[in-house]
Parts: sequence; structure tokens; C-alpha cells
Amino acid sequence: MGLNFTVVIVHARMWWTYILRGLLAIIFGIVAFLAPGFALRTLVILFAVWMLIDGAGALVNTMQARGKGSWWLGLIEGLAGIVAGVVALFWPDITALVLLLLIGSWAIVTGVLEVWAAIRLRAMIQGELFLALSGILSVLFGLYVIVFPGLGVYSVLWLIGFFGILYGLTLISLGWRLRGIYLEAKGHGEYAERGMRP
Repeated sequence: MGLNFTVVIVHARMWWTYILRGLLAIIFGIVAFLAPGFALRTLVILFAVWMLIDGAGALVNTMQARGKGSWWLGLIEGLAGIVAGVVALFWPDITALVLLLLIGSWAIVTGVLEVWAAIRLRAMIQGELFLALSGILSVLFGLYVIVFPGLGVYSVLWLIGFFGILYGLTLISLGWRLRGIYLEAKGHGEYAERGMRP
């Protein structure tokens, strides 16, 4: 199957950023599971670092796809992650409720954008289901956290850990699929035909 969509090739070239983002989400999830006694301040700082790196990764992908398709959706996703990270980093003593609302809001925005991107990409690639699934999980998690903010800190940590691991696995799956597309495009000379470097 030949690839003939530049935007897919651009995203495929950045396959490793999806895997990196997935690995960081999984690490964050495991830490939340194994160390639920962490103080809220530590959780906020870990969340801030995760959001900053995730947002930067989304912006890197967006800059590669600038001007192609709905690139602005990735811009919004990346900026939302960076804003959430900066807010959490500069105000680490925020209350648990504010942190939950911040996490829930970020998850909903990111999830909606990922579902939108999956819908837009479904005609171009196979395996967009991973991106849609990631988006649906993100929206459901965000809604749950916002609707039920009165949960105990430990249950919230475990919920965050579970979400981080599932979200990370879906991003890694998408990254591996994009890697396959990248290797196929590279093998078929799709990059050279478009004047791009692999």
C-alpha cells in the first residue's frame, strides 16, 4: 500500500515522540501506583514535568506538520499541555481540588483533539483506532475526575496512575504504527518524491 499523504508522512517521521510521550506517561502512572504516599506537592511537580514534556512533544509534531491539514489542533494540544505544566510548576501548593480540575480539564481537551485527529486521519492510515482510543480514555478520565472530585487522595492517585499507564500504552501503540509507516515510506522513496528528508 503506497502512502500518498504528506501529513501522514510528516507525523510518521516523528514516530519516536509518540513513544517517548507514552513511556513518560507510563512512568508517571507507575510512580502514582507504587508511591501513593507522595505528598501532593510531589505529585503536582511530577504532573507539571509530564505536561511540559508532553506539550513540547505535541508542539514538535505540530511544527513538522505546519500548514498541512489541521495542524492547528496539535498546536492547541501542545499549548494546553504546556500551560497546564507551567501553572502546576509555579503553584505547586495548589489544593487537591484545583489539581484534579487542572488534570481533568487537560485530559478532556487533549482527548477531544485526539478523537478529532483520529477522525481526520482515518482515511489516510490504518491503526488510527489507537489515537481515537487514547482520546476517548482521556475524555472519560477527565470527566470522571471533574464530576467526582471528592474522592480520597489515594484513590485519585491510583486513578491517575491507571490513566497514565493506559494513555501511555495507546501512545506507544500509535508510535509503533507510525514507525511502520515511516519505514514503508522511506523504503518506497515517498520522502524524496516530496522533496523531504527522511
